[in-house]
Amino acid sequence: MNITGAFYALAAFAVFSTHDVVIKFLGGSYAPFQIIFFSTLFSFPLVMFMLIRDRTEGHLRPVHPWWTLFRTIAAMINTASAFYAFSVLPLAQVYALIFATPLVITILSIPVLGERVGFHRWAAVIVGLIGVIVVLRPGGTEFTLGHMAALSCAGFGAFASVVVRKIGREERTAVLMLYPLIANFVVMGLAMSFFYRPLPLMDLGSVGLVSLLGFTGGVVLILAYRASEAAIVAPMQYSQIIWATIFGYFIFGETVDMPTILGAGIIILSGLYIVFRESRGGHSKNTPVLRTRSRASSAASFRISPFVRRGKLQ
Repeated sequence: MNITGAFYALAAFAVFSTHDVVIKFLGGSYAPFQIIFFSTLFSFPLVMFMLIRDRTEGHLRPVHPWWTLFRTIAAMINTASAFYAFSVLPLAQVYALIFATPLVITILSIPVLGERVGFHRWAAVIVGLIGVIVVLRPGGTEFTLGHMAALSCAGFGAFASVVVRKIGREERTAVLMLYPLIANFVVMGLAMSFFYRPLPLMDLGSVGLVSLLGFTGGVVLILAYRASEAAIVAPMQYSQIIWATIFGYFIFGETVDMPTILGAGIIILSGLYIVFRESRGGHSKNTPVLRTRSRASSAASFRISPFVRRGKLQ
């Protein structure tokens, strides 16, 4: 068993966590629309660099226009929700709620992919949703727009991932990567006009750093999946809760309360169990969670699966 990919993945998610810290810094002064618009603008050259290597012949008209539209809208909402949640909630709490994404992927894979989910994975989903309730602790704390944004990030991110699993092998990589970027650029640019604040050079550089970190994390994650199996790499995403605790305490003065720790632990264990069940032959036809390799919720994110496959064929 090659565990090299696990170390690459740990490095990638450390980069992604730093990316989220910069978003939190900027979110204290600027609307998410403005941050997303400029980070998307800076991401275009980076993503184009990746697409230069795509030798697939064809055009940019989608093979599945409706699914592409639904995915583009979902990816846009996912990104806006994540940026807002990181701006207003403690880091650890945001990650705990976003970690529910594999649970939602498992549920959505039934109607979208025709996946058959057995008792064990259903039990893991139910336990994981109990973990979400523990984190939110209804009646014990106020349910804010930030909590709703974090849950929306998990829900719409899961939907976007399942759609990619459905149409990804038929649509060109350029279509799946460029359409959400263009939509973010146009829609967030329009929304930004109502909230715009001038960006000093230092803050503009920080937005550029968001794009660079999102892109760098994706590249390192490609190396992780090329080096090891998905069942080894995928669980490393949960290391972000450690970075959230460290960054939250030393940079933002945040402390992690017991409900968040307990709820996050339940959600993580249920997610790990779903990964375990999918990695065992015969338990999942589509392995939707294992094959969700890209890290969403970033304006600089890109679909890494084609680059993983290309590397393994070389």
